Amino acid sequence: MTGLPNSCPHHRSDRRSFFKQSLAFGAAAAAGSVGSSTASAANPIVRTGKPYMKLSIAAYSYRAALNLKQPTMTMADFVAQAAALDLDACEPTSYYFPGYPGGISQDYLLKIKQQAFRLGLDISGTAINNNFCLPEGEARDQTLAHTRRWIDYAALMGAPVIRIFAGYVPQGDTFEAALQRCVAGVNESLDYAAQKGVVLAIENHGGITKEADGLLSICERVKDSPWFGVNFDSGNFRTEDPYGDLAKIAPYAVNAQIKTEIHPAGGGKQPADFERIVKILGDAGYRGYLVLEYEGKEDPGQEIPKVIGRLRTLVGRYDS
Repeated sequence: MTGLPNSCPHHRSDRRSFFKQSLAFGAAAAAGSVGSSTASAANPIVRTGKPYMKLSIAAYSYRAALNLKQPTMTMADFVAQAAALDLDACEPTSYYFPGYPGGISQDYLLKIKQQAFRLGLDISGTAINNNFCLPEGEARDQTLAHTRRWIDYAALMGAPVIRIFAGYVPQGDTFEAALQRCVAGVNESLDYAAQKGVVLAIENHGGITKEADGLLSICERVKDSPWFGVNFDSGNFRTEDPYGDLAKIAPYAVNAQIKTEIHPAGGGKQPADFERIVKILGDAGYRGYLVLEYEGKEDPGQEIPKVIGRLRTLVGRYDS
């Protein structure tokens, strides 16, 4: 089996039951893969106070302009744009740093940190491209090293969270084996992230997390750590009920991205119901950043200010 099991409710229930029954075995195996770490289920985030959301924007929203091959915008320009939009923060997405994936100078990272501070912005987080489902070998070693490198960069830049990916089932492999390796990779990386004070937020981003149950199965197996959570991405589920699946993962969210489109299975691309998405987060008691990741085809310079205006009205309901 190279993908997730059948997505009908009966099979989803069976799979969740299987994951819960095998939790102790999977956790022990994952812990054994990373030495002395002890794994246990990660729990929903404990929050105090009422829901509260602040606005940020991901550099990915300006990906065409930030493209490192022919850039028309620098990362410093992006930070300045976030300030011009009167946002609370910005997410300098890793893919658009000169020198990515590695070799980024300390001086460059500190300049971005300083610029954001002087413009009154927080750095809400950053993102990496990793695959923890890879089997033992050079490629897996590289993805783990890449993760550690960006934990260092995030700590230096003052980014409190990195959104990470789980990965994909290798051809000819099984979902369960890939899941176990993913959990081991998360746990190993958490050990390092905790030393640097950076939270790792695993995103619902295809592969073994293309359904909510896949993402939750990771949460059920990783170690219970204050440095772990979920990156809630409103546009990534291609399921029959993406809003329902978002509600399942919202209690674990430590960071939240919002997109202008949603993709229900068999329904094609549709405009996202911002009010419903924000309410899902509010009902989960979410406190943190709502990060716009604009993927529309229209000119981001023209469309993003409109989207930010709509979001500001919605999150403003939680200010009073």
